[in-house]
Amino acid sequence: MKNLGKVWLVGAGPGDISLLTLKAHYCIQQADVIIYDRLVNPNILAWAPTNCTLINVGKSSGYHCVPQEEINALLIRHAQTHRNVVRLKGGDPYVFGRGAEEVECLVDEGITFEVVPGISSAIGGLAYAGIPVTHRDFASGFHVVTGHTREGNQQQDWRQLARLNGTLVIVMGIANLPFICEELLMGGKSPNTPAAIVMSASRDNQRRLTCTLGTLLAKAQEANIAPPALIVVGDVVRLSDRLSFIPQVIDSVYSESRS
Repeated sequence: MKNLGKVWLVGAGPGDISLLTLKAHYCIQQADVIIYDRLVNPNILAWAPTNCTLINVGKSSGYHCVPQEEINALLIRHAQTHRNVVRLKGGDPYVFGRGAEEVECLVDEGITFEVVPGISSAIGGLAYAGIPVTHRDFASGFHVVTGHTREGNQQQDWRQLARLNGTLVIVMGIANLPFICEELLMGGKSPNTPAAIVMSASRDNQRRLTCTLGTLLAKAQEANIAPPALIVVGDVVRLSDRLSFIPQVIDSVYSESRS
């Protein structure tokens, strides 16, 4: 079947609806089909046309609502029958979002695509918690890694990461937190290193836990920390109280379409 449409891989940002880009908003307003993930703010879907087909393919830790192979097939099938297909992903499509894998399947089928970057929670989400990833006095660089690698792939070398300077940001790491903390300490990272966990970054229910690497696991268990959450280790965490702010609520940035 001849491919009729175009697939837009759109980053929905970390959660605050007003952080969506203008181009992402345009794509959503033009969409015939939106295939979206669990962490996408559901209010964003209100901007879709009334006749737009909405498909939830959300994944959570240990449970995939729709396997990745089926998501790829959905993109191909709907691109063959619709002009504008939006693949809406939390954060940025190419930052641990499997966006590149989905684009590869589109390339193999000769389907036209475009990637619309989004604000990654690893940077924007931490900013909402008062934590800059860099600061001239504390960190001249940062490393963003995943705490959950694909089954069968080599795990992160946490002991090697412990030896690196700068800020360490870990996404999708809560389920593996005991091992991560142990390995970072075994790798030589001081237990007094400032550390934090940010839950639901930039959303109404955002929570921030600050402590040290040596107490991180116990504090997280005591606070019943659960995904989605960011783990950050480094001296920049010292700034979290000083740089915290209350975001202005902006809920009418764009006119709603789905009415």
